[in-house]
Amino acid sequence: MSSELQQSAPAVLARTLLAARVQSVLPEPLASRFKGREKRRLGEYFGLLNFGVNLTRLAPGAISSFRHAHKTQDEFIYVLEGCPTLHTHQGSLLLEPGMCAGFRAGTGEAHNLSNETSQDVWYLEVGDRSPGDEATYPDEDLKGVLQDGVWRFTRKDGSPIKAGG
Repeated sequence: MSSELQQSAPAVLARTLLAARVQSVLPEPLASRFKGREKRRLGEYFGLLNFGVNLTRLAPGAISSFRHAHKTQDEFIYVLEGCPTLHTHQGSLLLEPGMCAGFRAGTGEAHNLSNETSQDVWYLEVGDRSPGDEATYPDEDLKGVLQDGVWRFTRKDGSPIKAGG
């Protein structure tokens, strides 16, 4: 846990926490595609071990992630402000504040959010911290495996991702 995320109070105004310095757990050049996304790692701030909670901001034009599905991790989102577009196998759906979505592990239901509006989007994302998770990315030549708490990424055939592409 980084020093700026160590809890100093039993409660905090979430938006006052520093946004994570790392844009993405993906390697470059892929991580650069997430400009305009900021995560405030609330779960880490409170030292939560079993699940993570992020307060995430998507600037206009930003995406939450590549469309992905988890093998063992459940995910849940709740829209606080703005109107993101949810992309799944079923197509695209415009969300509004108060709407939520959940993605059960192992279903292969790939998903992501995009901000196609001129206003910031704020939402909560919650996921468990299942060891040995894997992520599939149907629209990208990318595979992720969680090993010893660290995401490792390769191409779908297992070859390394090289800088510059």
